[in-house]
Amino acid sequence: MSSSKPSKSSVKPLLISAGVAVAAITLGLVSWQATAPADKVRADRSPGSSASAAPRNDAATALQALARREAGDKLALGRADAPVVLIEYSDFKCGYCGKFARDTEPELVKKYVEDGTLRIEWRNFPIFGAESEAAAKAAWAAGQQDRFAAFHAAAYSEGSKEKGFAEPRLVELARVAGVPDLERFTADMAGEQAAAALKKDQEEGYRIGVTSTPSFLLNGKPIAGAQPLDAFTTAIAQAKAAAARP
Repeated sequence: MSSSKPSKSSVKPLLISAGVAVAAITLGLVSWQATAPADKVRADRSPGSSASAAPRNDAATALQALARREAGDKLALGRADAPVVLIEYSDFKCGYCGKFARDTEPELVKKYVEDGTLRIEWRNFPIFGAESEAAAKAAWAAGQQDRFAAFHAAAYSEGSKEKGFAEPRLVELARVAGVPDLERFTADMAGEQAAAALKKDQEEGYRIGVTSTPSFLLNGKPIAGAQPLDAFTTAIAQAKAAAARP
């Protein structure tokens, strides 16, 4: 599997703790059915890195703290105080992201979000170029009118990414998603707030070592790739049990 690395001009240098450095290596190594641009190779994923000696508990604590748990988060679904938080780093042009969105995520929502166990927080993490970034900003813009989840579903529907994400297509997806004010949607999509929100998500992902999509954090535990439903249900059950312990 190839991987993606930000250019020096696109991501500011960020200080990371030893614990998060462990997480970066973990996310770089534990990849299964994840996708990344073929023309970019990351050189810092060696298991022999000195950061691998840092305490694993520090890494889990640092990653768990990334859950924003903001009640008004437009790119989140589920209770802010849910015992389990799944953070998803994804790209709308990623085939495995689409597979997860169609086959697995709806089951997680039905089984765990609706009963208050799980909260899903999406992070836009475009790694496949200009159209990926445009789709990410469009998803954010749809969220400003409380239609992020519907836009997410429309953009990841079967065959959607093959049609591309040029602006007319994004407006059409917003219409399908039921965004009420398309003029506002278009303005929001091109605005500074959308760009800032996207940059925040990207910098967070790169800081902890996300190199491919989809990648996940489940209560601080890295999960890479569109793994089967059983892998997520097992991990959610374990995280819920751990959260219940004093």
